[in-house]
Amino acid sequence: MTETTQLTLADRVDLPCGAALNNRLMKSAMSEALGDADHRPTEALVRLYRQWAAGGYGLVVTGNVMVDRRHLGEPGNVVIEDDRDLALLRAWARTCAGTGTAIWMQLNHPGRQSNPLGRVRPVAPSAIAAGVPGASTPRELTGAEIHDIITRFDTAAAVAEEAGFDGVQIHAAHGYLITQFLSPSANRRTDEWGGDPVRRRRFLLEIVRAIRARVSPGFAVAVKLNSADFQRGGFSEDESREVVRALTAERVDLIEISGGSYESPAMMGAAASTIAREAYFLEYARTVAGIAATVPVAVTGGFRTPSAMTSAVAAGDCDVVGIGRPVCLLPAAGRAVLDDTIDRLPSHTVTLPLADRFARLRPIQSLLDLQWYTDQLHRMGAGKDPDIGRPWWRTAVSATLRNGTDLLRPKRG
Repeated sequence: MTETTQLTLADRVDLPCGAALNNRLMKSAMSEALGDADHRPTEALVRLYRQWAAGGYGLVVTGNVMVDRRHLGEPGNVVIEDDRDLALLRAWARTCAGTGTAIWMQLNHPGRQSNPLGRVRPVAPSAIAAGVPGASTPRELTGAEIHDIITRFDTAAAVAEEAGFDGVQIHAAHGYLITQFLSPSANRRTDEWGGDPVRRRRFLLEIVRAIRARVSPGFAVAVKLNSADFQRGGFSEDESREVVRALTAERVDLIEISGGSYESPAMMGAAASTIAREAYFLEYARTVAGIAATVPVAVTGGFRTPSAMTSAVAAGDCDVVGIGRPVCLLPAAGRAVLDDTIDRLPSHTVTLPLADRFARLRPIQSLLDLQWYTDQLHRMGAGKDPDIGRPWWRTAVSATLRNGTDLLRPKRG
């Protein structure tokens, strides 16, 4: 009888494109908001990524890079529409050169989740507003505009490869544009881009195909996908599994499982009451392991202990463990886990006074929680240490300065 060797976090991951990750720990994407006024990479961004490049991860995924400067998730987003900023992008990519850590660029379009201070009306598959503070009713995209956005994704991917990135991750989670196309509650179209699950996932699949046609065979193309959006009538786990099946047929290189949106923020730590495990989406990932047998699966959300990470990989529940918020407080979290020098990774949750009594304050608390971690990224980008004792009110001030007062002011209608 042949003895089966269990996988460990230190084992490499072979990708369908022929590339490999040196270990099974991934620094997951978090929006840094460190682009300059022209949406270019900055020295602060490079300084931040140098720390993560030395952090012991097999893979580092950037925060969302937008493909259209008219539509931003937040003011500090980096944007790629062409190769005008190639030299700055190369400096960003070089942070991981020679470290054994791969760096992938996350590509995104916010759709109806555009920053409320944007100068143009948000766009979406259908003219349906998101249920979040400050959200406006978007304009429904035309067929020609949909094709233009697909081209923007493949152009950005080609520029990322030219700059020296090892791959791209398509953001199809957390309520952004691709998620909106996937969701039956956000996508009410009846043309070739909506009306049933097959047509709703066409937008994502066309982006994958367009990127793969533009980049080299060894350049990784990955997808971040919701397990569900946790909303009545929204994107379900059953539909998500079918998307995984379709992505596997397209031979993507990694599928990262997350979940929720800013309307139902499971990815912010406010997971559904039925989720009791340390890793929020591990149970779902286990159900797609057979479907995605030829594509590695990553799980991000809630991992805090090396023992839970090790168990998840050893059991085959996932191939890669994504670490998000803890890397804002401990940049070398990957090294600490691999070297077994820490029992639990650090984390923090913002508690807004009276939020437990007044439901109207809870969305603000969730936004402040995200912005608190953005504050830590900005400190690291400035060469400072993280500040785990930072009070909520200081984050409220900094978030307002970065994003404007509309970010924190709920609106009616």
